[in-house]
Amino acid sequence: MRALPRTAWVCVLCAVLGAAGCVLPAVTGPATPWTAVALLAAVYAGCELLARRSPGAGSFFAVLLAAALILPPAAAALTAVPGALLGATEHPPYGVRRVWHAAQLAIAVRAAAGGSALFGAERGTPGLPYALLPALAAALVLCLVLTALDGAVRATAERLPLRTARQALARSLAPYTVHGLAGLMMAVLWRSPFGPPAALFVLLPMYISSWVFAQYHRERAAHRATIRALVQAVDIKDQYTRGHSERVGQASAMIAGELGMAGDRLEALRFAGILHDVGKLGVPTRLLRKDGPLTPEERRVIELHPEYGHEMVRGIGFLGEARAAILHHHERLDGSGYPYGLSGQQIPEFARVVAIADAFDAMTSTRSYRRARPVDAALRELLRCAGTQFDPLMVQAFVRALARNGWHPAVTADEPDDCPHGAVPPARTTAPGPPADVEHPA
Repeated sequence: MRALPRTAWVCVLCAVLGAAGCVLPAVTGPATPWTAVALLAAVYAGCELLARRSPGAGSFFAVLLAAALILPPAAAALTAVPGALLGATEHPPYGVRRVWHAAQLAIAVRAAAGGSALFGAERGTPGLPYALLPALAAALVLCLVLTALDGAVRATAERLPLRTARQALARSLAPYTVHGLAGLMMAVLWRSPFGPPAALFVLLPMYISSWVFAQYHRERAAHRATIRALVQAVDIKDQYTRGHSERVGQASAMIAGELGMAGDRLEALRFAGILHDVGKLGVPTRLLRKDGPLTPEERRVIELHPEYGHEMVRGIGFLGEARAAILHHHERLDGSGYPYGLSGQQIPEFARVVAIADAFDAMTSTRSYRRARPVDAALRELLRCAGTQFDPLMVQAFVRALARNGWHPAVTADEPDDCPHGAVPPARTTAPGPPADVEHPA
């Protein structure tokens, strides 16, 4: 608790005082509908306890938005307090976080109730279709206030820039809209002849959908853990190229974004870049760590690593197209690559992307037999070999991506000190310079 900066304590104190001002009229006023307040507060507290016991339960702001439509503003704010004080929190100081959350929700629900009233919601009798606008207004105000307060406390406690609040707002608008519509359904059913029990049925599909969403995120987390384990195994075996896999994944994702890929395909291509060298686990360590050039026989052994890698990941279904990239990332457009000598469009799209990212990082990284090349020199070499070794359209896409974003490779703690790991300014798209042999990274 003492680790919180003074400005963060001031932020929390101001929020608590503001929340007290929001709920005080409900506590002191004679017209508070205490039965409805108690029922809604109990429902929301139950939802928070469920989320505390089962992380997949998600958030149930629909209950609070229903309260904002049904109850007077101060009474609606009061319904959020017990559940917030009982809710789950992941990091210390736990007590301060719960108090902050309760104050934050009380202020936000009070504002949401006021926002719905501005658009003509008749307190206690919301009906369709006239209540749609007040319900959406309540959801928008709740989202804005929660995001603003969250951004304020993060800026004071964690020194995060305020732009993170804008990013959070953009991500939150759609979910809060869904909560607003669910809250409207609860409010309508609450005041219908079926009464409050019918309103609770709205929470069941919300719980199921949030549980499915949480399962999806757990599955994705398990995928990432699998990727990390494989990459760490390669890094331990081939320590000199530590960090190479992550950088190839990063460059592959940049090319994919420029080519218009998004969502699961972009993620799969990033995985392909990260895992492209996983087959090195099947190559003798003495060859991977050998200083100096390889003999023809040693090179033939190392050139088996794409096939080894493909066998290793064959049964990992979520990799999809990434598996073909692991097998074919050393194929060349003119058919002189390995392991199968594919050419042109025979080479899978993912493999053509990873080949460029792999060669670029190999050229811009320090190796035992030569120092790193500048980014501009590596780009000139890629442009020179476009059409023979690399797909020209993908090379141009990479040039555009670097010109726009620069090259800011991820750094690992174990990289050599002379490795060029600093942020590089956006690359100049100059014409190809004098020919130089492209690295053939094994």
